Amino acid sequence: MSELTGTRIRTTAVKLGLPHLADALNQYVQRGDEAKMGYLDFLDLVLSEELAVKDDRRFRQGLRLSKLPHHKTLDDYDFSFQPELDPRKVKDLASLSFVEEKANVALLGPPGVGKTHIAVALAVAACRAGYSIYFTSLDDMVRNLKAAEAAGRLTSKLGTYLRPGVLVVDEVGYQPLERAEANLVFQVISKRYEKGSIILTSNKTFSEWGQVFGDEVLATAILDRLLHHCEVVPINGNSYRLKNRLQAIERDTDVA
Repeated sequence: MSELTGTRIRTTAVKLGLPHLADALNQYVQRGDEAKMGYLDFLDLVLSEELAVKDDRRFRQGLRLSKLPHHKTLDDYDFSFQPELDPRKVKDLASLSFVEEKANVALLGPPGVGKTHIAVALAVAACRAGYSIYFTSLDDMVRNLKAAEAAGRLTSKLGTYLRPGVLVVDEVGYQPLERAEANLVFQVISKRYEKGSIILTSNKTFSEWGQVFGDEVLATAILDRLLHHCEVVPINGNSYRLKNRLQAIERDTDVA
């Protein structure tokens, strides 16, 4: 490949929005020469590499915009510490069939058992697969919606929670809501119904949601839409945070 041809290809690649191709052109040519590739094989190499680069860029951008508290995966989750939780059930969820079907996942259990970890891991998997994701605690979502409503921007702010393919709503039930606040949650749930997936975590059983939302009728309406297409995963084991704290105490005691 002549220097003039290389320069022309790099210029064209930049105009096409393929900066990686412009930077890696010599590497591609070298690999093609070493493998004695035909024209079609070489073209396949270049296109496959560029697609991988674009997918990785999109994935990293999606994570950056997602507001996830961390980017842990299921590989980081210690299933042995929760023997009552079937890892196959959780790993089946990571196939993302529920996202394709615009269904929901509810992770229920006491604090510290890893509900948020699993929710985030499923969201990361969805982002890797090309779905848009967004993470929020229930309290943050309600606070933001109330502020938007007071400023006359509720419709616009609702879009934050309606647009993503997967919405993660963490910590449902940690603080009781007033009826007006619960109605804002109902709007999000009802507008996402069969249009996008929700992954939620809660330390309350569904029978307690009437207390959480301050209105049994409203709680029933929320649950009716949420649970129509929903995989419920109860996690009733020990707390990871307590385990880590006890281990730290034991280490300090041994040192002393």
